[in-house]
Amino acid sequence: MKIAKAPPHPADSAPPPAVPAEIADIDALTGQLAQYLPQDQIARVRGAYEVGAHAHASQKRKSGEPYITHPVAVAGILAGLRMDAETIIAAILHDTLEDTGLTRVQLEAGFGETVTELVDGVTKLEQVDFASRLEADAESFRKMLLAMARDLRVILIKLADRLHNMRTLSAMEPAARRRIARETLEIYAPIAARLGMNAFKAELQDLGFRTLYPDRYRVIAAHIKRTLGNRRESMAKIEHALSERLAAEGIPARIVSRIKAPYSIWSKMRSERKSFEQLMDVYGFRVVTDTVAHVYQALGSVHALYKPVEGRFKDFIAIPKANGYQSLHTVLFGPFGAPIEIQIRTEDMDMVAERGVAAHWSYKSDAGPANSAQSRAREWVSGLADRQAATPSSLEFIENVKVDLFPDEVYLFTPRGDILALPRNATALDVAYTVHTDVGQHAVAARIDGKLAPLRAQPVSGQTVEIITAPSAAPNPGWLDFAVTGKARTAIRHYLKHLQHEDAIDFGHRMLDRALDALGSSLDSIPAEALDRYLAEHNLRRLEDLLSDVALGNRMPDQVAAQLTALHGSVVGIVPHPPEKIRITGAERGILSFGNCCHPVPGDDIVGYLSPGKGIVVHRVECPNVAELAKTPERRVEIGWDREVQGDYRVELRVEVVNRPGVLATVSAAIAAAGSNIEDVKYTERGVQAATLMFTIEVKHRKHLADVIRKIRRTGVVNGVYRYPL
Repeated sequence: MKIAKAPPHPADSAPPPAVPAEIADIDALTGQLAQYLPQDQIARVRGAYEVGAHAHASQKRKSGEPYITHPVAVAGILAGLRMDAETIIAAILHDTLEDTGLTRVQLEAGFGETVTELVDGVTKLEQVDFASRLEADAESFRKMLLAMARDLRVILIKLADRLHNMRTLSAMEPAARRRIARETLEIYAPIAARLGMNAFKAELQDLGFRTLYPDRYRVIAAHIKRTLGNRRESMAKIEHALSERLAAEGIPARIVSRIKAPYSIWSKMRSERKSFEQLMDVYGFRVVTDTVAHVYQALGSVHALYKPVEGRFKDFIAIPKANGYQSLHTVLFGPFGAPIEIQIRTEDMDMVAERGVAAHWSYKSDAGPANSAQSRAREWVSGLADRQAATPSSLEFIENVKVDLFPDEVYLFTPRGDILALPRNATALDVAYTVHTDVGQHAVAARIDGKLAPLRAQPVSGQTVEIITAPSAAPNPGWLDFAVTGKARTAIRHYLKHLQHEDAIDFGHRMLDRALDALGSSLDSIPAEALDRYLAEHNLRRLEDLLSDVALGNRMPDQVAAQLTALHGSVVGIVPHPPEKIRITGAERGILSFGNCCHPVPGDDIVGYLSPGKGIVVHRVECPNVAELAKTPERRVEIGWDREVQGDYRVELRVEVVNRPGVLATVSAAIAAAGSNIEDVKYTERGVQAATLMFTIEVKHRKHLADVIRKIRRTGVVNGVYRYPL
């Protein structure tokens, strides 16, 4: 709209006042919304702006701009995705509950429950005291993910908020810029990728990389610009050849050349250990057509034009990625000595690839197609909500979420033909938990393409994985060493913590009884009122909590025993005597661990030391560290082996051998023949005539260890075998 200017008054030649930035911003926003929203909804958005502008009236951004410009900009980003009016209103008001005096009741009265829930979902937990900023951020993030489970629009508002903050990050202090950029690269960009929002992901990565590593960004960006300038002519020739071929076959298509971003190149240089030249020595094009039939026809056309590279074709249309992404990927031998990467997809697939869950938001209901980005995202978020209930620690929960945010690269089949998408390096155990938690809890082995394999085996895309279960099987701590997915790790930890609690109660009872026995008392003889008084004084809800604390080393059994007996006086009739050792079977792994410094096995003389939060750490009596531990005698626990001991125990062997070909295989075969499993082996010394090998093996007891050493000595290639440490 043009405004006619009146001739300047002689006494007043000053220009008319400029329109305030915030008013210009809301006018631009309503102009965007007018393209797809009715006028009554646009009026509601204007009403939200007036409320937000009034609430933020006294606030400025770090850049000096009125604060309201930020939420309006966030709403503008979402309007670019053609989001509904409730999302736009919530975006304008997204900081009001956190940063202004506007209350939840006022918000709900003015804009309804849905908008209020969306605003609350992106509001941080500022009113709660946390031990650290890290913990506060983790708990706020956890709250947001739970809100996502109720309404996916929460994360869309948060991503738009983060994107605008990253665009205007230069006004922040350097330390804050680095913290926000790192969080963006570690969490928010991967979330955008997981939701299929590649345009958001790419810009967040670019801005985060530029902030965190400005020098690397500048160098790589300059290299990209120079490389593209040198190959502009050859790219134009390839694009022209593709266009002519597709047109000749009657396939409507638009062709877009793809340029790798600095962050993408940098991350691949690190992960794939490739040089810049290797990564840029590729021509990339995207072919976008109208129907799925034309997509596959176009594939045939480009394969007829240039020969395809064997093994480099992927069909993400038949098997979509976990975030709903669909496309055909192929690599061709190019005419200029460099490969050509081609992506072929429909217009709709292209929109989903760029916008993910936000594609066609205005037109999709909650019950979209089974393979849509939105329904897949809801499934993922629902799984997160289930898992967080089993993860008491917010920091642990956020680490599990980070694991899940890695790109899904392995596509596997179940025996029934179902397709499972798992992160790279996923194991058969991860497959078991993906199928169902109960399957994971009772897994013992797997069949990969019909062949028996251990749970730590890593299947590759296209393989069929069948999980073998047994009713008596159960998770063990070793599973955490190779479980990759958040679902598997959460379920294993939850089981182990439950097991630890049960073990701790039983073991704590034995420890406290032993300490009371030394004072001429027993737990059964402590009056209920004295016990209740002790629990109340120490903020313990029940006796089981006290016993668990004792076993986990959070309370010293001797001190607890002394305090309990003091509460009711000495007990008559019981004569104090030296306490007996607590006998262990090895099954108490929930609260027992075995020192890596000395690797005790059944049959060794042992002693235990309480470690706060971990329980009892078992050492050999002759362990070099026992002398240091003896400085805290109150933590010492007299323990010994029970008659019946179970499990396998780790031991280190120092093996001095003749240095000749095949010696490692000979010693390994002897260890296996003795019924022992090798966990690790490495050369520590290697000369011309002799070498020293360090084996980490598993044995059942001291006699089993002696059998293994005897077998090794009989190989004829060994100069000496010693348990380490001696």
